[in-house]
Amino acid sequence: MLNLSFSRAVRGFVSGALALACAASLATSAAAQDLAGSWGGGGKIVFPSGETERARCRASFRRQGGNSYAMSAVCATASARVQQTAEVTRVAANVYRGEFFNQEHGISGSIRITLRGDRLNASLSGGGGSAVFSLSR
Repeated sequence: MLNLSFSRAVRGFVSGALALACAASLATSAAAQDLAGSWGGGGKIVFPSGETERARCRASFRRQGGNSYAMSAVCATASARVQQTAEVTRVAANVYRGEFFNQEHGISGSIRITLRGDRLNASLSGGGGSAVFSLSR
């Protein structure tokens, strides 16, 4: 009888530990899917002329409420450094869409972001050009 009680206690402890581990994993996964914070990385810009250039970027996202975020980014290529802003809203579990604006060049357009853990892929299109970036925390 003592063995049976001990065995049940061990199984209960192991089950509880597994449930706690799963809950912690889900909480970490949910936190990782939050867009807020600083991101950095690089990508490629395609200018209206068709010319392409590699770029490095730093972006910061701040939650505005609900599923909406404000973005501020600085990107640099071999020939220029630009700042832009964006407003994005979550449209699916890990997908955000919105509009970006580059005040310096008067260019606006659409932005789409796919978030996977600590990595995001962004695509922008506007002003006759486009860009794709891969950023990480």
